[in-house]
Amino acid sequence: MTSFALLLAGDISAGTALCEAVAGRRVIAADGGLRHAAPLGVTPDLIVGDFDSVDPTTLDAYPLVPRHDLPRDKGETDGETALRMAAEWGARDLLIVGALGGARTDHAFSNLNLAVAVADRFDRLWLFDGREHVFPLVPGRTLSYAARPGTQFSVCKFSALSGLSIRGAKWPLDNIELPFGSLLTQSNEALGPVEIEIAAGRAFAIFSAYE
Repeated sequence: MTSFALLLAGDISAGTALCEAVAGRRVIAADGGLRHAAPLGVTPDLIVGDFDSVDPTTLDAYPLVPRHDLPRDKGETDGETALRMAAEWGARDLLIVGALGGARTDHAFSNLNLAVAVADRFDRLWLFDGREHVFPLVPGRTLSYAARPGTQFSVCKFSALSGLSIRGAKWPLDNIELPFGSLLTQSNEALGPVEIEIAAGRAFAIFSAYE
């Protein structure tokens, strides 16, 4: 199986859409992300972390699940290690859950940064917390999203973008250069299915979800 879900510790809305997205995937939980397993109705295949943020009772509920223990002092986050291990296990379609919200804004930023940096190593890498879908944009690869008319979305950047095109939107764009500081791509609206492309740069598209 090449479809995986990675559970991180950020807040989620464990509704029908998210449960269905996770169902049938191999699951790796990173430390505090283990708390999402029960609400999502899954049992992890692996638990990774230094276990400084997971409740001991939650951890004890999975005595038969293999664990990959990490030291407290390390050069990569629990989520980074879990993502790397998913790739080593053969993940090609990777869903990251719990990356977007929570008490630590720096965690959300680092999760998004990591996802954008490694997205080209997978056939599909996406993030979903039950409220928003996030898709890293890979240069030269078209993102196609089956949005409903009226769905709000934005393209958010980690750099200047070249060759940005947006189709199927209220405010389409055709092969433009976009400076890093521009907010032109905030708060667009889908007319139906949306396609987004970039030729160079680092960015992600974020769509409001619906049940």
